Amino acid sequence: MEINAQLARLHHADLRARASAHHRAAAVKPATELRTRVGWTLVDLGLRLVSTSRPAVALAR
Repeated sequence: MEINAQLARLHHADLRARASAHHRAAAVKPATELRTRVGWTLVDLGLRLVSTSRPAVALAR
């Protein structure tokens, strides 16, 4: 077999391996990003609730 054909086949196999590794990593990443985003949103909401100075509600009898 010609050396260029062998190199092309090896390069193709390497690219396929890298692509499949990237797809596996990308499939895991969104769940982590979503979890992080939801967590920080909850922290932000909690800080807003704690730091908000609301007037006391008077109870009428």
